[in-house]
Amino acid sequence: MKWFWSSVLIICAVLSAANAYKILGISPTMARSHFFVGNALYKGLAEKGHEVTVISPFPLKKPTKNYRDIPSTNIIQLSKESKSNPLQMRDMNVIDQILSIYDLGYVITNSTLSEPSVQKLMASGEKFDAVICEVFLSEALFGLAEHFEAPLIGLGTFGATLWNTDLVGSPSPLSYVPNTFLPLTTKMTLAERILNLAVITVETVAYYTYYMPQQRQLFNKYFPNSKAGLDNIRKDTALVLLNAHVSLSFPRPYQPNMIEVGGIHITNKPKALPAEMQKFLDEAKDGVIYFSMGSNLKSSLIPVEKRDAILRTFKSLKQKVMWKFEETNLPGKSDNVYINDWFPQEDILSHPNVKLFITHGGLLSTTESIFYGKPFVGIPMFGDQFLNMARAEAIGYGVTVDYNELTEELFSAAINKVIKDSKYEKLAKSMSERFRDQPMKPLDLAVYWVEYVARHKGAPHLHSAGQDLGFIQYHNIDAIGILFGGILLVLIGIHVVIFKVAIRSFFKSQQKVKTN
Repeated sequence: MKWFWSSVLIICAVLSAANAYKILGISPTMARSHFFVGNALYKGLAEKGHEVTVISPFPLKKPTKNYRDIPSTNIIQLSKESKSNPLQMRDMNVIDQILSIYDLGYVITNSTLSEPSVQKLMASGEKFDAVICEVFLSEALFGLAEHFEAPLIGLGTFGATLWNTDLVGSPSPLSYVPNTFLPLTTKMTLAERILNLAVITVETVAYYTYYMPQQRQLFNKYFPNSKAGLDNIRKDTALVLLNAHVSLSFPRPYQPNMIEVGGIHITNKPKALPAEMQKFLDEAKDGVIYFSMGSNLKSSLIPVEKRDAILRTFKSLKQKVMWKFEETNLPGKSDNVYINDWFPQEDILSHPNVKLFITHGGLLSTTESIFYGKPFVGIPMFGDQFLNMARAEAIGYGVTVDYNELTEELFSAAINKVIKDSKYEKLAKSMSERFRDQPMKPLDLAVYWVEYVARHKGAPHLHSAGQDLGFIQYHNIDAIGILFGGILLVLIGIHVVIFKVAIRSFFKSQQKVKTN
């Protein structure tokens, strides 16, 4: 009997290997939150038996089966040396934010492609069945898809933007699709639509005249023998996976190879908390407020006057507070406040005693909060955080506090508004039910589509013909010009003839009058 089961195991292993693919994942940014999204997909693919190689600044601490790290840690060092403070982004206008992000893109792509570990991989002669690359300040890295003779799959870690919708030709009507950097919703006033049009126009011009030339320069430097060229690689993208979901945002048009997989990073498997944290949560008879400004922005950088206003607010509450604070000492901290430099966020949000989440409004945090049915107060700082909070306020499951105007009175009012009015909690739970009501788990859906692209050799049948058209052709400007220009010419011709006939009739009538 032993030989029978041994044979079954061998056959299963052979069949599994036959259906396994070699996948290259690229998560180049120094933002750990962006890596969490990509890493969830890479681990999911590895668990399915695929051979996954990952280029990122965050190599795993514990080896995982079928998962190989290619560390690109130079960007972390560059980030530390720059001593940049994310709070500074808050004081920039939208245009300066966009240009600042574009400048960062050059640093990220150049740093990644110049890494010795990445150069070694490029020289290895390996081949892959698919290359997954985060679409965020990474265009020159798309050359790795052509280099390894694999279809390119884009990963949008914070939803649909100009950078990833253009890869597959998904339209973005400006009348109801707000710019990522603006605190707008789909229902815009005329003034808001004008603002949206202006910012998107500036962003588009800056992207194609300022940012993309830099990326082409890097592409040509690291891929001098490219046959396709960066622009053709971009428009031939096989698939884009979006960290978004219609239940949390709004309906908008997508091409069939643009797939929403929002919440891909959520495990929905809460783990046991450290004993001290568990005790703090379990004994909170009036509930717990969880406060975190995300993985990129440190609460310890908040100016003292605002920090004191926050502490006075917490001291006045009957609820307990868990605050992700990066220093061991916090002067003025009251007994109901528990600080730590790290909290297992998903495990805490799943606890029934957590009544409110105070967040920076990042997409991962707001998504997790809704998944576990927790309303939130948001203090957006930069990027898509304003958009996320505008959406939360419009739907009614969150309240925004302007960081520049943050005072004890304003902060207390926002917290008490959400905690005391049961509609916020009810709506958050309703949103949770809506978000969870999906035919497949987001991770399973993402894995399926990666396998689909690999299985169908890039799935060229999903390629939109619109990607092969220039701006004038795509918008039918030439056809409109010819059609309506022709009609206009005919109308002008008719009017000219009528005018000539009228003039002749007039002169004839004048001659008759003179003769008489």
